[in-house]
Amino acid sequence: MKATLSLILAATLGGATLAHAQEPEDFIKYREAMMKAMAGHSGAMSQIVRGKVSPEGHLQMHAKSLAELSSDIASMFPEGSDFGETEAKEEIWKEWDKFQQAADKAKQATATLAATVDSGDEAKIAAAFKDVGQACKGCHEDFRKEEEH
Repeated sequence: MKATLSLILAATLGGATLAHAQEPEDFIKYREAMMKAMAGHSGAMSQIVRGKVSPEGHLQMHAKSLAELSSDIASMFPEGSDFGETEAKEEIWKEWDKFQQAADKAKQATATLAATVDSGDEAKIAAAFKDVGQACKGCHEDFRKEEEH
C-alpha cells in the first residue's frame, strides 16, 4: 500500500512539475544568464586571441561553447518576454525577421570561428573572432537597449 501511495504521489507531483508554465520573468533571467555566458566566453577568447594568455586547449573549448550557446539565439526571445527589466528592445518582436537574420549571422560567425580554431591558423582565427564581434555588435546596436550608468 505504501509503495502504491508513493507511486501515486510521485506521479501527481511529477505531473505538476511538467504542467508548470514558464513564467516570462524566469525566461528573462534565463536569457540574461545565457548572454552573460556568451560574453564570458567571448571575453576569455579575447585574452587568448590577443596573446595575453595561452591556456592549452581553452580556445577550442571557448569557441565550441560560444557556437553552441549561439546556435538558437532567437529561441531566447519568446513572445511575452518583452517587458520588465530587460535590455531587449521592442524592435526584436516588431522586426522579427530582421532580428532572426542578425541571430543567424551570429550563429554562422560563431560556427565559423569554432571551425577556424581547429585549423590553428592564428591570422584566420583572429579574423573569424573579429567577425563574431561584428555580428554581436550588429545585433546589439539594433536590438539591445543602451546600458544606463
